[in-house]
Amino acid sequence: MTMLPPPAAKKLGLVIDLDTCVGCHACAVACKEWNEGGQFGPLPDEDAYGAEPLGVWFNRIHSFEVQAPPPDALGNGPLQQLLKTGFAQNAPAMTVHFPRSCLHCETPDCVTVCPTGASYKRAEDGIVLVDEDKCIGCKLCSWACPYGAREYSEQRGVMQKCTLCVDRIYNESFAESERQPACVMACPTRARHFGDLGDADSAVSRLVAERGGVALMPELGYAPVNRYLPPRPRRNGCGADATPAASDEILDREQLSPLLRWVDKLLSR
Repeated sequence: MTMLPPPAAKKLGLVIDLDTCVGCHACAVACKEWNEGGQFGPLPDEDAYGAEPLGVWFNRIHSFEVQAPPPDALGNGPLQQLLKTGFAQNAPAMTVHFPRSCLHCETPDCVTVCPTGASYKRAEDGIVLVDEDKCIGCKLCSWACPYGAREYSEQRGVMQKCTLCVDRIYNESFAESERQPACVMACPTRARHFGDLGDADSAVSRLVAERGGVALMPELGYAPVNRYLPPRPRRNGCGADATPAASDEILDREQLSPLLRWVDKLLSR
């Protein structure tokens, strides 16, 4: 059994905004590209264009069409509340794009079940990693992870997972602004944020506090570091009785430039 280090003051992780994620998979592709040639690559694929493709992806995106539930149908857990907040009154459904990767838990069973010490948690920043030289491919860590965040490479016979691009975020040859995980750098809607969630004054911690960010399935006791920001309430755009929210500013199109008037007309169709 692999022992966990003492709780770290620094807890690096991701904050993912489900309100602005559009499911474009840019994060997944950027992650694959960076890690394919990085310290923790390669990330091999098998039969990529065949009937049953198989490959290693540290980041995966799941898209769901969620029907509007009755007020008390979802319960009061964090994940249920996260979904509830996005529904406007009488809205029929909404689409939620849910990125999934390692949550870098504070007390991860994927580490403690490892018989060789291949899975380990860094004491200095809380990142959970795999030492592939020690990994024997027994898959115990994948069975222990309730979030499905472990990826087994059939070709290499080892377990692989999100590293928060540890070989990038500490790379001093990059400008400081670029020392971010590849998925964060690639997101076109800025739905992904990276930082120290152990620091209450960090930008990511303040964002979580302001938006009511939640941990995924905290009742399991693994204390995941990553947080998800819930969708903001949508206006009901259906039906003749749909009205703008009271806080919306009425747009005076006559004050716009000809180009902006054309863009507004195009987007209003």
